[in-house]
Amino acid sequence: MRKITRFAAPALVAALGISAIAPASAHESPRHYGGRYTPVRNDAVRSDINGLRRDIDRAAARRAISEREARGLRRDAADIQRLYASYARNGLTRWEVQNLQRKVDRVHVALHMERRDHDRRRG
Repeated sequence: MRKITRFAAPALVAALGISAIAPASAHESPRHYGGRYTPVRNDAVRSDINGLRRDIDRAAARRAISEREARGLRRDAADIQRLYASYARNGLTRWEVQNLQRKVDRVHVALHMERRDHDRRRG
């Protein structure tokens, strides 16, 4: 019995050690592979979209924009969110990231303009 544990214990430790190393190395993969961006880049784009939605909600709560203006901007942000979900299924290409970023920037500019126009209507 002791001979079995003497050989089995190191083998078990080695097997557990190898399985613990594999997931750690998977997180350290390069940012770009096969024309697609890794989840790190996906998270950055997703956080930009969520930040846009947060900014719209904050402006509406502070009454810097009307509810009608906020509804239109939220619709634009939801469209971007749907487009992101469509793109992100297989990872994001450079073009998809740039397209999403361009759309987020446009809605940010629209939000800025809505805050400054004080007419309480969209556009």
